[in-house]
Amino acid sequence: MRYLDEQAIARVLRMEELIAVMRQAMIDFSQGRIVQPTRQLFEVKPHGGFFGSMPASSASTLGAKLVTFYPKNAEKNLPTHMAVIVLFRPETGEPIVMMDGGLITEMRTSAVTATYVDAVAAPDAKTLAILGAGAQGKSHVEALSHVREFDEIRIWNRTPERAEKLAEQVGGEAMSREEAVRDAEVVIVATSATEPVLDGEWLSPGAKVASVGWGGSDGGELDAATMSHIVIVDSREGTLADSGNIRRFNADIYAELGEVLDGTRPVEPNATVVFDSVGMACQDIAAATLVYEKLME
Repeated sequence: MRYLDEQAIARVLRMEELIAVMRQAMIDFSQGRIVQPTRQLFEVKPHGGFFGSMPASSASTLGAKLVTFYPKNAEKNLPTHMAVIVLFRPETGEPIVMMDGGLITEMRTSAVTATYVDAVAAPDAKTLAILGAGAQGKSHVEALSHVREFDEIRIWNRTPERAEKLAEQVGGEAMSREEAVRDAEVVIVATSATEPVLDGEWLSPGAKVASVGWGGSDGGELDAATMSHIVIVDSREGTLADSGNIRRFNADIYAELGEVLDGTRPVEPNATVVFDSVGMACQDIAAATLVYEKLME
């Protein structure tokens, strides 16, 4: 069975193609064309990490991701998320390829957010706030550039030096959390915080928020005021099991993203909306399948 490392994946995986694939994957999931058990996750208590297994299948795909999440890795200059993805031939069950899951996880997360922003944000949205200057912060700037043209990119991070570094890389400006969020039309929260870093009182009416960080099933990076708005999730079942943002405040889920994308659950343009994303196996399998097909070409 062939193994694909991150370099091989980076040679063929393109964000603009991935966004289209993620859009279809979310629609397929919400329309019942994908079988996906709830993510199985347990804590590796001696080392402060988490280990998860994420299988999914459809008529044309079959696979699973094994993933680790070690928040303290950031202090060791190591990725906090690491993973491998295995694809199987759905007709026979034969394993066909294993690949590094780091870059795929990073890119598919921001690609899914891009489908959300493209669906609900004003076409002329110009101000983007990013809370969290890690890999997801940078990836989201790239992904969102394919669906909107932002004139102003504001960056905040707990470590100011990291915010300044990312701001320099993307042509943005480092600033405080409140300064970043005030009047921003699109707000991305990408931290591993277990307590809120976003105060909902800072949000402008009609702001579109996406939370992609994960601080455990009982912790969260958003506060009650933020979660009182219209809430969209990638998976109802998945967020009810794993999202601290949803579970802590008993947030009312308006729709899955796939239902918004296929038009069955439309969102008013002027509404303040929050997308809570915990990540899904079908996203990883669809992205890995895209990589495999492009390499086979």
